[in-house]
Parts: sequence; C-alpha cells; structure tokens
Amino acid sequence: MVDADLSFVIVGGGLAGAKAAETLRAEGFNGRVILIGDERDHPYERPPLSKGYLLGKEDRDSVFVHEPAWYAQNDVELHLGQSVTTIDRAARTVRLGDGTVIRYDKLLLATGAEPRRLDIPGIGLAGVHHLRRLAHSDRLKQVLTGLGRDNGHLVIAGAGWIGLEVAAAARTYGAEVTVVEFEPTPLNRVLGPELGQVFADLHTEHGVRFHFGARLTEVVGQDGMVLAVRTDDGEEHPAHAVLAAIGAAPRTALAENAGLALVDRADGGGIAVDASLRTSDPDIFAAGDVAAAQNPLLHTRIRVEHWANALNGGPAAARAMLGRDVSYDRVPYFFTDQYDLGMEYSGWAPPGSYDQVVARGDVGKREFIAFWLNEGRVVAGMNVNVWDVTEDIQKLIRSGATVDPDALANPSVPLESLIP
Repeated sequence: MVDADLSFVIVGGGLAGAKAAETLRAEGFNGRVILIGDERDHPYERPPLSKGYLLGKEDRDSVFVHEPAWYAQNDVELHLGQSVTTIDRAARTVRLGDGTVIRYDKLLLATGAEPRRLDIPGIGLAGVHHLRRLAHSDRLKQVLTGLGRDNGHLVIAGAGWIGLEVAAAARTYGAEVTVVEFEPTPLNRVLGPELGQVFADLHTEHGVRFHFGARLTEVVGQDGMVLAVRTDDGEEHPAHAVLAAIGAAPRTALAENAGLALVDRADGGGIAVDASLRTSDPDIFAAGDVAAAQNPLLHTRIRVEHWANALNGGPAAARAMLGRDVSYDRVPYFFTDQYDLGMEYSGWAPPGSYDQVVARGDVGKREFIAFWLNEGRVVAGMNVNVWDVTEDIQKLIRSGATVDPDALANPSVPLESLIP
C-alpha cells in the first residue's frame, strides 16, 4: 500500500498529538492524518496554564501549538470535543462518542493524564478547583483575581510543581495562600529535603504559609461556597477557594479496555511501550504523559509528565509509525518559574537512586547548580537562576562517567571540562 491509502489516527489533542501530526506531514506522509481531542479548543501547551497565562502575562492565543488554520492547510482532519470510547484492534477501528467509526492503519494514543481527586467531604463545592486544562486555567485566573482584590484565602493541597506555581501566581495577585503538604518540605520526593527547603524558603519569603505533615480531611462550606478546610491533625484553615494539586493519573482506560499492556500504578502507571514507543500491539503507539517507555539511556522504564516529553515524544512516535528506526532515549527535562526563580532540571533521580547531592554556586542566594550522583556518576542536575548549562548537564548524564565531586562543586572548573 502507498501512503495515500493509509490512515494514521492520533487520539489526544495535546502537545504530543499535535507535534506527531506535524511530524507526519514534515516526514512526507501523504495519507490521512486524523487527530481526535476531547476538548473543543485546538491543541495547546500546558506550561502556560500555571505560569505566564495564569499570571496574565501571555494571551490566550499564545498557548496553542499551531494556529487553527494550520490543520486545514496541512490536511489534518480534526475531531474536537470528541472522545474515543473504544478501540477495536481486530478491525483496526476507533469509535467516537457520537458513534462515528474511524479506521486506522497506525494508531497513536496521546491521551495524557488527569488530576487526581481528593476523596473527602466537601470536594464537590463550587470553590474547589483542579488545574489541567485550559478551561481550568481560565476559571482559576478569575478566582485568583477575585481573591487578590478581596484579600481572600486560597488553600492548596499539595506542594508539587503545580501547587507551587499556582501559589506563586496567587501571591502575585495578592491572595492569601496556605499550602497543605504531608511531606516535610515541598517537592520532597523529587528534590529531597535540602533542596526542597530552598522552595519552602522562597515561598515563605513571599508570604505563603505551609502546613507540613498533614492532609486535608474536609472542605467546609455553606450554600455551595467554601469557608474553610480541615486537616487530619485537627487544624482548620480559612479558605475561599481550594486547589487540589496532588498529582495526575495517566489516562489509560481506553488502552486497558483494548487489552494493551499497562504498568502497575505502584510503578508509576501508564501504557507500557518499548524504546520506539510501540505498545504491545505493533500497530498502536503511545506518547506523552500516558506512555511508560523503556528508556535505553537510563536502562529502566519511566513515565514523564512534563512538556519536553510531549514535545519530543510525539515526533518520535510519528517516525516510528512511519517505520523509521526510533530509539527514544531523551534525558528527562522540565522547568519552572516561580517569582524571580527560574529553574531547569535534567535527569532521573527518584528516591533511593542516588547517594550524594553536590551544589555549585550560592544556594542561599538561589543561584546555583545541584547535581545528584550515584557512585560518582551524575544522574540528574538542576540549575537555579544559572543559564546555558543544560546541554552540559545532559552530556554529563549521558556520559555515565565518574566525576570528582569537588570539581563539580567548584564554579571555577568549567562543566564542559568534566565531560569525557
């Protein structure tokens, strides 16, 4: 069959799906490209939802991956506001919520993730929010504007990246902010206690109140409005709005119902894919937040919920769909902006995977690079308000070389000189 006779279907209207469609056309594929998204908005990028767009620094149109006209110009068929209800692997078809059946030759699942929900009394009150979609950010921006105007209180459950970025935005609007977190510091499982404390100090200096070692047990309200929250240590905090920022779960139901291999939730969850992002069905691929990929560089299976993974994973999956030789071995990367702190993180250093943390620069002034080491090898690096070093950090990680910790800590030793 020639390309013109083939139909490639992409399920998921986010960055991974949009970049996959773009790559198919850029690689010369001239068959049907069908992109299905369950939101009515055109595919967009998610980082601005908790950063620039939420802060009002970026306009709404800036979040979209392509201008709306791009899809028609590149003959990409869009089905927006439609969910896929079933995959028939034997017939190689997908069925949409409106009953439409679409045949595929290759299928890409880029279904992303969804916010984890608090299972406590009061969670259904109108003042309880999540942040994952553009509509969520639209609503939250209005809420933060009102809280800032009226000296209102926002309580955030969870001190992860989303929770901290929204806390920074809320304080910028002038809202009072309390963050409830079970761990002893923000980002404790990601950065460890020492570097987590850097973010605790940053937010405390900007007026955020932390309540560590506790979990929300109830959202108290009246006439549909939020009035306060209660925690499992008996505390009560005033609240006019609540943000549940306790992580995200990969959207695997479609894959599970189709009988595709999954990864256990205890191991991070997601659709199991190989290094070419192919699932247990040779005609179905997965990319982005939902894909738990075997990473050849790290020699383990990982699922990464960050922008760069969608940006690069979508194109990699598209090339694999075209039969190209693909080995998706990217170094995981993400970034954050909070107040005057900008940070980039490269690598993979879950708890228990490293034995030493080395800092170069001034941690107190929040101008430094931190390195996570395992038996002298750099497994991750984070640059805080220090720029143009990400490439060198990633080269150090890729090299797998043993590095002198004293040289790593010494700003007078160029990083590039440590790369073999």
